[in-house]
Amino acid sequence: MTDTATKTGQRVVYIRVSTEDQDTARQQEMTRTADRVFEEQRSGKSIEGRPALQEALAYVRSGDTLVVWSLDRLTRSLSDLDRIVNDLSSRGVTLELLSERMTFPGGEEIDPFSEAMLYLLGIFAQFERRMKSAASREGIAIAKEEGRFKGRKPVLTNADVQKLRDRADTGVPKAKLAREFDISRDTVYRALSGDYMTAERWIEATAQIKKDKRAQGAKRREKTNA
Repeated sequence: MTDTATKTGQRVVYIRVSTEDQDTARQQEMTRTADRVFEEQRSGKSIEGRPALQEALAYVRSGDTLVVWSLDRLTRSLSDLDRIVNDLSSRGVTLELLSERMTFPGGEEIDPFSEAMLYLLGIFAQFERRMKSAASREGIAIAKEEGRFKGRKPVLTNADVQKLRDRADTGVPKAKLAREFDISRDTVYRALSGDYMTAERWIEATAQIKKDKRAQGAKRREKTNA
């Protein structure tokens, strides 16, 4: 690295795209001005489960800026958040969260207000992750009881649901949305309210049910052989 690069530092972009991510295009846009990009190809709940994030954190040096679209793309764990922020600051690396419009200069002590805001956002991100996990487990349990997986695979994908919501936000009537997406108005309302099992969630839940059935079968065989 040249002396100039050392002084000015690099813009290191970390992006993580999940199946339900609505900011894919925005995250990709960030890479245009990046000196180095680390893209996560898998979803992990902690730093240990995200190799690209580990590489990005190991790569940045004093004077660099680590750019992330939003806090929840970086982490939804308070303990990991504290660990990352303190590590970057101690090494003189600036952290920039574009969605929240927050920048934490490397090597400087975070002012009390910014620190409070950061950890408040972290609390909300962690809470959201736990709520989604609980809702997923509850949805699978209810679906099992109702035999919901015996029918055909849901029509709408995560991307379809987001497009539908975007259209609804612009004032498009529910009836027109139903025609555009070739679904019933009831499905439109369920998709908008979040009470719709998308194709991706259906696949995930179906796999979980099969896994549970195999586990139950194994337990029955163990009891029989005991």
